[in-house]
Amino acid sequence: MNKRKIGIVNYLAYGSGDCLGAGTTALTAAWLLYFYTTFCGLTPIEATFIFAMARILDAVVSPLMGYLTDNFGNTWAGKRFGRRKFFILLGIPCVFSYSLMWMGDMGYWYYLVTYLLFDVVYTMILVPYETLVPEMTDDFKQKTKFSGARIGMAQLSAILAAFLPGILLNHFGKDNAISFFYASLVFSIMCAIVLTLVWCFTWERDRSEEELAAQAQKLTLGQSLHRLIIELSSTFRIRIFRQHLGMYLGGYIAQDVFNAVFTYYVVFVLMQSPTLASDLMGTMAILQFIAVMAMIPLCIRFGQAPSYRVVVTLFGLSALSYAGLYYSGMSDNYSLLLLISAIAGLGRGGINYIPWNIYTYIADVDEVVTGQRREGIFAGIMTLTRKASQAGAVMLVGIVMQLSGFVSGQPTQVPGVSHTILMILSVGTVCVLLIGFLISLKFRLNLKTHSVLREETLKMRVAGRLTPEAITPQARQTVEMLAGMPYEKLWGNNTIGYLNRQKALQS
Repeated sequence: MNKRKIGIVNYLAYGSGDCLGAGTTALTAAWLLYFYTTFCGLTPIEATFIFAMARILDAVVSPLMGYLTDNFGNTWAGKRFGRRKFFILLGIPCVFSYSLMWMGDMGYWYYLVTYLLFDVVYTMILVPYETLVPEMTDDFKQKTKFSGARIGMAQLSAILAAFLPGILLNHFGKDNAISFFYASLVFSIMCAIVLTLVWCFTWERDRSEEELAAQAQKLTLGQSLHRLIIELSSTFRIRIFRQHLGMYLGGYIAQDVFNAVFTYYVVFVLMQSPTLASDLMGTMAILQFIAVMAMIPLCIRFGQAPSYRVVVTLFGLSALSYAGLYYSGMSDNYSLLLLISAIAGLGRGGINYIPWNIYTYIADVDEVVTGQRREGIFAGIMTLTRKASQAGAVMLVGIVMQLSGFVSGQPTQVPGVSHTILMILSVGTVCVLLIGFLISLKFRLNLKTHSVLREETLKMRVAGRLTPEAITPQARQTVEMLAGMPYEKLWGNNTIGYLNRQKALQS
């Protein structure tokens, strides 16, 4: 690995890159369904079909991008610009496709094509971006700081995504779709700037001769597809990755469900202006940023799983409280709405930070299992599940709302719609959070166990094999617990991944 000094500029430059992942996602999750049904003449079913088509495309694009960025290093462009960073550089001018999604009064096919176009751009950038931390460092604390910088900067972009539409709606009028186009244009410009910073102040690890030789193998199209399928399926054989996905999806799908319906809650349940929704989401975003800063030392001191359970509980209680306000007749109490939103923000900030902090260590566990560095394929699966979960949540919300009697473009809705919105906002959110909470009870990766894993991995790297003569019983137990298999099966002595499967077939 490149031994470079990591300074504040590297942390901040890398972290700013998630303006694309968090800022655009926040704006999309909170407002796009509302934009489609209010300004574009689409029904909830039509809007959700757009999200469904994007997920069908993404089921191919995200894993393929993960595979490509892992195996791009031997091309001319990969050698010149980096197997990860080439795609980030290519994506800088492409981020302006985001603004094309937010033009009002266009046809259905226009919205479908522009959404799919940006979805591909998003994947092309985010998959390699997510691999950069394990490329730059092996150190637990440095990874935690990189994750903190990423999520902290992401929350700043989420604050902007929360407040900006409300400000523009006040300026241009609540019935003017141009507000959302200008908001998206601000984010397009920001993303182009911060991705340039990522390009300038990040780097990739030096690859071993074995990795270079493996990637230099010439495969036919059929062999390449076969390898891709094996690599994708092998990620789910890494136990800690399965646990991580459960916690990640539990927290993020809950937020997607909440975000998709929150504006409708303010407009059709509280009977308030969309600008109030913007103010409340802004309050959440500010507290999310504060929570991320608090999560960095908490995760180092107490571990990710205990911290995760605390923030999940906070967010769950706040989701139930929104419904409680309405049913208790206090839904017009602005102070209580702000307080509940602040508590929700604290929970959401922790939920946003912890899974992405955990992700930076997944490749370390995978390396001790496979003897390879496969950050890209894990990033592909993560991006796929993230976008699929967001689209799935929005799709489900749209379908349920239309079935409850929601009519696009109407200022008021039948009473059944209000109760449906409240159930989605509270019960729907809590049910998904509970899944992540239960899975976190089995998660054991922390500073102490990662340090043991890293020490044993370094021994294996140097020796190029297992080192049973140099491991203590306690360290062996820790490594086996994290890897999810006996020590004798580690460092490629298994059939996990394409290369290890090929070695087993040849032996």
